[in-house]
Parts: sequence; C-alpha cells; structure tokens
Amino acid sequence: MSYPKFHGVSVFSLLALSVGAFIVTAQQTQAPPPQPPPGAANGPQPGPAVQQPGPGDRKDNGAQQEDPARAGRREAVRNFLALGKAPDPQAVERGHSAFVSNCGFCHGTNARGGATGPDLVRSVLVLHDEGTGKEIGPVIRNGRPAKGMPSFNMTDAQIGDLGAFLLSRTQAAANRMEYQIQNIVTGDPKAGQAYFGEHCASCHSPTGDLAHIASKYDEVALQSRFLYPRAHESFGSAEPVDPRQQRTVEVKLPNGKTYSGTLDRIDDFSVSLTNSAGEHQSWLFDAEPGIQVKVHDPLKEHAELLPKYSNADMHNMLAYLETLK
Repeated sequence: MSYPKFHGVSVFSLLALSVGAFIVTAQQTQAPPPQPPPGAANGPQPGPAVQQPGPGDRKDNGAQQEDPARAGRREAVRNFLALGKAPDPQAVERGHSAFVSNCGFCHGTNARGGATGPDLVRSVLVLHDEGTGKEIGPVIRNGRPAKGMPSFNMTDAQIGDLGAFLLSRTQAAANRMEYQIQNIVTGDPKAGQAYFGEHCASCHSPTGDLAHIASKYDEVALQSRFLYPRAHESFGSAEPVDPRQQRTVEVKLPNGKTYSGTLDRIDDFSVSLTNSAGEHQSWLFDAEPGIQVKVHDPLKEHAELLPKYSNADMHNMLAYLETLK
C-alpha cells in the first residue's frame, strides 16, 4: 500500500495562527500607533509597510491618516512582538541621512553590513542601545582603531538620531508582519515564455485559463499563485477553492468494495473523504489491513516543479505572466 504522508503542522504555521488570533482580539484598539518611517532598503528588505490612502484616509487639510482598524492591527502586532514604541520618524530620517554619509561606506546604506563593516541590525550593542544613543555613543566618538573604525565628532543630538535610525531597522527586521516587498518583476519575459512552453503549456494557456491573469492579481500574489497554489486553500482564506484543483481519492477495502470522493484528510493513521452525496466517510488503516488508497492531485505538477525552479526561472516566469494583461 502507498499513500502520501504528512508530518503535522509546522511551528511557523502555529505561530502565524497565534499572531492572527491575537490580531483579531485587537481589532478595536483605540489609539493608532505612530507611523513607522520608511526603511532604507536596497532591494527587498524588511521595512515598514507602505500604506496607501483610501476613502476616508485623508482629512480636509490633505494629511494622510491611517485607517483605525488597520492601525489597531499594527499596534497589536507590535505589542505581541514586544517591540516597544516606534522611534520618531523625523529623527529616523535625520539619522538615516547621517548614517549614509558617515557609516554607509562600511556598514551599507541600510545597516545590513558592507565591504568592511558588520551588520548592525544584528549587533548586540545596537539592540541594547534601544535607540537611546547611550550605548553606541562612546563607540561613535572613540571609534575602534583595532578594527579599522575611525572616530566621529558628533553631538548628542546627532548620535540620538543615529540611534533612532538603527532602532527603526531592528524593529523592522523583527516585525515580519510589515515586510515591505520591493519590485520583484526583474526577469526576462522571453525566457519565461520559453519555460512556460516547456513546463506549463500542457495544462495552461495564455489565451485560455490564464488570459488577463496579470490584470486580476498584483505581481506578489501572481508569483505566490504559481509557486504555492495549494496555499490558497489555507485556513482563513475568503477565496473559494476551485473544484478543478481539489484532490480526490479512491479507497478500496480488503473486501473489494470501493469508495471515492473529495479528499478531506489523509495522514499516517487514517483517510477521510466526502462522496458525491455530501456524506463524510473515514477509515482507520489499522482497522482495515490491506486497504488501498489512491490520491489524485491536480496540482501535483506544481509541487514537483517547486524544488526544481532556479531563481532565474521564477523571475522569468513572473515577468512573462506579467505580460498577460
């Protein structure tokens, strides 16, 4: 007998569900948190999410205001992760400017490390500083000659601004719920079209099921859909499962009787299905020695392609799919 084995829910999934449950309880948070400053990212880096204004998001004076429900969710996540108060955006902006001109040549413009300087986002000293400037101040003023770091003549205010900028970077790295995704359409559409023709054209058509697909989904969602199509059946999804993507199963008992239907669940111990009449049926493998189970998964080819994709393949495929407006 042969049947797929699933090894339980990952720790990451449990954490994600815990965060989601926590956020739900905080939907009505009263005071919106301070708006985090833009991160100094070169390419895809963790940074504050870009919030686009929507209906009711602007006051009469034109100042952008964050939706209270969204602000409540963001505050709930910050509290759950024990991030503390976000630093002053203006101090972060000043600190970023000073960091790029004085420190960026060694530590990189986003503090992630450069040719000679270490990653400051992971620095224990920076974490202990907590944006105050008290811990990093002596190092900035005295330098570290043995490691090639010169001294800098800075005021307390300038060091405080640097501390605020570094705090914004460590908080952004810790808060993956606000991961900011930069432009990911960087591939070659012609190479992507060739890859599509070789691996995907037997099931999909750019003029059939994929016609205008790039007009229906943004580039991030589009990439996710062809890499992880099964994820869209996950807990909490408001999108109905496409019947063409549903897994079906055939169960043959030792007495020769067979049952078939939509697969509900299969693991090391049992299998369950829903038949065409809507009835739920299940069997324990230990109770039916010799039971035979055959699962048909329409997304099997997607799962088999996932470990074979190179980075270039993924970006080229997305660039091609983006042409299907």
